Amino acid sequence: MADFETVLSTSARLLRLVSLLAVRPAWTCGELAERMEVTERTVRRDVARLRELGYTVDSDPGPWGGYRLRPGTRTPPLILDDEEALAVAVGLREAALSGALGGDQAALSALLKLRQVLPRRVAERLGDMDDAFVQTPRAAGEPQVAAGTLLELAAACRRGERARLAYRDWEGRASVRDVDPYRLVHTGRRWYFVARDVERGEWRTFRADRVERVQPTGRAVEFTEPLPDPALLVSRASATGPYAVLATVRLSVPMEQALRSIPATVGLHRADGPDATVVEIGGSTTEGLARYLFSLATPLRVLAPDSVREALLRRTRELLAANEEAST
Repeated sequence: MADFETVLSTSARLLRLVSLLAVRPAWTCGELAERMEVTERTVRRDVARLRELGYTVDSDPGPWGGYRLRPGTRTPPLILDDEEALAVAVGLREAALSGALGGDQAALSALLKLRQVLPRRVAERLGDMDDAFVQTPRAAGEPQVAAGTLLELAAACRRGERARLAYRDWEGRASVRDVDPYRLVHTGRRWYFVARDVERGEWRTFRADRVERVQPTGRAVEFTEPLPDPALLVSRASATGPYAVLATVRLSVPMEQALRSIPATVGLHRADGPDATVVEIGGSTTEGLARYLFSLATPLRVLAPDSVREALLRRTRELLAANEEAST
């Protein structure tokens, strides 16, 4: 992975350098180093590499000299050989699936662009590697998303084109619906596809691992303001449903501390004064939800429903009785 990161970082830096040279008549070496957050030595080495790749970069000597693209010169595309292109594609793929490079959405977008221009021989090699790769689950039983599905969803968001989505919900029910793609959201555990459901006229979140097919319709989409916060939509959907049991609890800690105990992807939070937080949280069973709340080891009070409060009290009494017996 280190080699992939090095190639990816160098290619991204060269693209950044070309874009800077293209938007201003001249740059000093120091200015470029500051903008790119690298050393002047790195700038000089990158300029030499651009010249090897066919970019016409002129330079002026002296302390106030600098670099510029020769007037009238057409900027050629960045050139990668087969091995470099394959290394970048694999690195981007792993970054998108694992978060190794930090920017999942950017990695997906870059991988999508790269795969569209890869030579056939390189694309076939990448496909062979995709078939051979096996990614270990992040958690027991956690479903994984195929890289191809993520690319299709990312492409749908980039195109701004209505799509026909074949989807299977949490109960296994299959449906086909027209959606207006908007964003992909990664929570650290799962990928979610945020889109507007055309028939229902409302924003929805779809788990990417349950998407079976994405088919473009050729119809352009124009969103009107205000647009929703995709991360907030996913957070709400993850925290409140679909669950058999929903509870409201009050934690006797500030919002920041409450979010460390119950993440935003697990519950919906609202401040109740400066020193308390009310959280809505869901679970599959009353006992399971009570067990989760008990494990938080945080002062809290169950506001609703009574069944969860009673289950939590019962668990507390059992623990107290067990310890009283042990002390006699």
